[in-house]
Amino acid sequence: MKKLYYDVKKCLGCRSCEIACAITHSKSRELLAAVRAGELPLPKQRVYFAGGKNYPVSCRHCEEPKCVDACMAAAITFDNKKGIVVHDDTRCVGCWMCVMACPYGAVRPDIKAKLPARCDMCPDEEEPACVKGCPTAAVVWQEVKDR
Repeated sequence: MKKLYYDVKKCLGCRSCEIACAITHSKSRELLAAVRAGELPLPKQRVYFAGGKNYPVSCRHCEEPKCVDACMAAAITFDNKKGIVVHDDTRCVGCWMCVMACPYGAVRPDIKAKLPARCDMCPDEEEPACVKGCPTAAVVWQEVKDR
């Protein structure tokens, strides 16, 4: 099973990972088309700056996720086989309990979509878009056992 890892020593804070994420989750899946259409979604991860370093933050797909316990609509579940937290947009009622429950601040409200914005590991891609978009390889997609 693979997970995302971040090397804060390599992160420049350029936010290329955020842009790649937003493009991948847009309808057009192309930067200029998405910007022109005004439909670029929130990136599912963010880069924060603190203490002189940049910190990419995204859903950690915890083994015991607080967001799953907090979801009153059972829209968030943990897929044991894949080792990821899965969100069912059709069940979500937009209560934002998952936002409040996440201890890492990795889930945030997408007010426009009325859904939580959180990393879904780009299920339609071979590897998450943030990995492909990072020019310094600060975002790593790696087997857990190799870590």
